[in-house]
Amino acid sequence: MKTDIDIHAATACAGRRRPHYAWIVAGVSFVAILGAAGFRAVPSVMMTPLHTEFGWSHATIGAAMSVNMVLFGVTAPFAAALMDRFGVRPILTGALLLIAAGTGVGVLMTASWQMMLLWGLLVGLGTGSISMGFVATVSTRWFVARRGLVTGVLTAASATGQLIFLPVVAEVTDRVGWRWASMIVTAAALAVIPLVLLFIRDRPGDIGVTAYGGDPGASGEPLPNGSFGAAASGLLRGARVPAFWLLAGSFAICGMTTNGLIGTHFIPAAHDHGMPTTLAASLLATVGIFDVAGTIFSGWLTDRVDARILLVVYYLGRGASLLVLPALLSPDAGPSTWVFIVFYGLDWVATVPPTIAICRSWFGPSTPVVFGWVFAAHQVGAAVAAFGAGHIRDADGSYDLAFYVAAGLCVVAALLCGALRMPRRSHVPVGAAVG
Repeated sequence: MKTDIDIHAATACAGRRRPHYAWIVAGVSFVAILGAAGFRAVPSVMMTPLHTEFGWSHATIGAAMSVNMVLFGVTAPFAAALMDRFGVRPILTGALLLIAAGTGVGVLMTASWQMMLLWGLLVGLGTGSISMGFVATVSTRWFVARRGLVTGVLTAASATGQLIFLPVVAEVTDRVGWRWASMIVTAAALAVIPLVLLFIRDRPGDIGVTAYGGDPGASGEPLPNGSFGAAASGLLRGARVPAFWLLAGSFAICGMTTNGLIGTHFIPAAHDHGMPTTLAASLLATVGIFDVAGTIFSGWLTDRVDARILLVVYYLGRGASLLVLPALLSPDAGPSTWVFIVFYGLDWVATVPPTIAICRSWFGPSTPVVFGWVFAAHQVGAAVAAFGAGHIRDADGSYDLAFYVAAGLCVVAALLCGALRMPRRSHVPVGAAVG
């Protein structure tokens, strides 16, 4: 017969084998971000079909994507505050429903203003609620140890969505039209909702546990009251610190050179050089493959290396790759094109973990809301590039100038990150502040 001590030991052993609930929350959050990322595959693939069917210019389609990207960013700090007040599950569920409505009803659109309303407004609000502010909320509430790694993994979820959806959307668009491809995104957003309702919890204390790696005796970090006032106060708090503006400026350039330029215009730019849309989409999806590896590795590095050094290296490398891109585009994907794709994938959003790390060193528990505003700058930059690159293409018949301007801006971003200083109270490496 087993003694009470034996039973207690067996129970403790089983408890050690059971994963911490923080990893379940992180896993479902990954899937939610992945499902929301389906729309990120849409604009670049569908730009040429929409231009062909409706006669809308590249700038007009880019303008709709600009509305989407601005809302994608500006929504983030308010969504983080609302998640604190009303809970993560209802906000996350509502966001997925908005994405499904925008893409589903979007198959009926016949005028550009309808695209602005559906793909711009509705999808922008939905995707903005499941963006970097959400990543910062999950990593800050649920993790003390491995926070940088988790930030990298959740950030990579968007790229994983791109990896999954881009080839599918491109193939379906090529075979049966863009409307069927749009419905795939709708179905993906709806499919995630049951998982969110079943497994997402707001804070570790809701289920009687502490954050992963946290002190069992700790009550958890105090977070700002969830409200629009909290989001506004987060902006005011950040605006008083020079580091906020340096991060926001560099992150705006990050948005210009990723979502705004390459994410929206790579496929039509490659098509201008005679490359088939399906091949260009496969290349962009490959960016997503290496983005996953690059972002996770960046999160690992952020736990160990000065985040400022990482950002300077990332931006300079990105600028160099953009400078040579116009010479690499051709009807076929040669070895040099693949080198660009691999490098750009590794660098795509590798900037996110070190940016959050620096933000956390300055703003502590307020990081989700303050970083939401830094991310808003990222999306404003993306919006400028989405419209600006389309305008350059309409005016010059080529994207080359857009790539050269973006390369120069990456040097500016590196200089901004090099000028960052850390708060005096920080006596540990920048990366260690988030690990």
